[in-house]
Amino acid sequence: MRGEPSCPKCGGRVRAPGLFSDSWQCDVHGTVHPVQPVIPPSVDALNVVVHRTQVPVWMPWPLPVGWLFTGVACAGDDRTGGRATAVACTGPGPLGGMGELILVAEELGVGLGARYAGMDGPDPGPSMDVGKPAQAKVLAAGRPTPLWHVSGAPDDRAVFAGEALGMWLWAVVWPEQSGLLMYDELVLADLRDAGAEVELVPCGALSPRLLQP
Repeated sequence: MRGEPSCPKCGGRVRAPGLFSDSWQCDVHGTVHPVQPVIPPSVDALNVVVHRTQVPVWMPWPLPVGWLFTGVACAGDDRTGGRATAVACTGPGPLGGMGELILVAEELGVGLGARYAGMDGPDPGPSMDVGKPAQAKVLAAGRPTPLWHVSGAPDDRAVFAGEALGMWLWAVVWPEQSGLLMYDELVLADLRDAGAEVELVPCGALSPRLLQP
């Protein structure tokens, strides 16, 4: 399943650093932090991302009943380390059927969260109305963290965004009605701090949303 690095903003091909540039380049978006090829979910795959990233690796912990870890993606390279992470989880939706959740942590301007949100990015910008009370709250690394609904996303998903540990935190939920999950004050752990507990993460099949949001 190994593929090639891709642009975090559009999923297109990128050119590796070379003679004329010391950074990864997308023909559309210029200099980017490349998304590394996604591999099937496993504790080993999770550990690779946890140990290379410079940003949080958020996961609901404990996972909601019946939910499984279904993949992880990372933007960055060996030189810069991970500058964005995306963790996918899948399980029973609050109104029946299956729900999917992707949590993205990223530095300003990377654009991975906006891509999963199905929006022009790279950041939430005016689509996130921080002038109003937050619509959802999570406990991220032990800190109450407000999340605002992000407008302008496709109708098939619900998108929330905020800031945690100095980075953007995006929560993208499919289908849209499964966004109710975000009103239950989820507890998010940064898996960089989880230690041996990472070995206990239950794994499912790879979420296709990670490959094609």
